[in-house]
Amino acid sequence: MTRTLALITGASSGIGAAYAQALAADHDLVLVARRADRLSEAAEKLRAAGAAVEVLPADLGTLGGVSIVADRLAAGDVRLLVNNAGAGGYAPLGDVEPSEVDRLLRLNGTAPIELARAALPGMLAAGAGTIVNVASLLAFSAGLELRRPEAAEAGSRPKPPARTLYAASKAGIVAFSRLLAAELADTGVRVQVVCPGIVATEFNGGRGQTIPSAMSAEGVVQASLAGLRLGEAVCVPGLEDQVAALDALAAAEGALLAGSTRPEPASRYREAA
Repeated sequence: MTRTLALITGASSGIGAAYAQALAADHDLVLVARRADRLSEAAEKLRAAGAAVEVLPADLGTLGGVSIVADRLAAGDVRLLVNNAGAGGYAPLGDVEPSEVDRLLRLNGTAPIELARAALPGMLAAGAGTIVNVASLLAFSAGLELRRPEAAEAGSRPKPPARTLYAASKAGIVAFSRLLAAELADTGVRVQVVCPGIVATEFNGGRGQTIPSAMSAEGVVQASLAGLRLGEAVCVPGLEDQVAALDALAAAEGALLAGSTRPEPASRYREAA
């Protein structure tokens, strides 16, 4: 059996560690995370499972960290890139320091794009490769939040924690992944975006570990890898009728984009003027 090389970010715990464990049977691995000690511990276990493992400590919330991993991808030998590293950033926007805004958007939003760009030349030259971007169902939560004040008045829905930066960065990754999948459709390079709900990991202070309905990291990875075999560009691990939901999303997007074909503002704007 030919082993291919996978690079996984955020690989020392949670969903990243679950990807590494699931892929170790038939992939050699490059593990990326901030903490070298935890990476080394994970690497030893994976080597025992038969994988060759390279450890690459890097903080993807910094330009230097992104450059370290991008340089490694530029070698052209990685055939599976899993962009999993991320941070919650749950706080009202006014409470977030400017430097932390930059860090969170880089880690959650621009680092996956830069790493995908770095991996692409080698994958395109080989005519084969896969890019998996781990996003979140919160990428789709803005519409719910806009309707929430009415529900809150009726007492039917509690106010969630502020998560503007996190949801915005993940929404960007969803759009990026869907469009990149279409862009690369005829190249042999596949793209998948994974949008889990609440997951029982250390993420965001381990809040998911206290919620009985939270999915395990292993369940998320099982869905993602099975979704790749099914040809899914979007994977929502807990959603049964995903085809209908994505068809409805595409229809809604089409209705919004229809406004670009009008030469004048909509009637409500003309009347209000």
